[in-house]
Amino acid sequence: MYQKGQVVFSKSGRDKGLPFIIKDEDENYVYLVDGDLRKLEKPKKKKKIHIQITKYVDKTINRKLCGGEYLLDADIRKALAEYRK
Repeated sequence: MYQKGQVVFSKSGRDKGLPFIIKDEDENYVYLVDGDLRKLEKPKKKKKIHIQITKYVDKTINRKLCGGEYLLDADIRKALAEYRK
């Protein structure tokens, strides 16, 4: 259900309504990045019930996160550009 590289929206908190990309997940939490305020070095830890998932998974970011390839915050910002309009 939750995949690395998947675009989600925050449903609560200061960041309500903002788009993020899932960097990682565990049992109750997902770790979100947006390349701007939440960079890859310090992702936002958020409960799964506080996010709205979408069906869109960025294939390039998914491949880089799963394969351990080099990923930049600029890549995250570029993937989220159309959701920030």
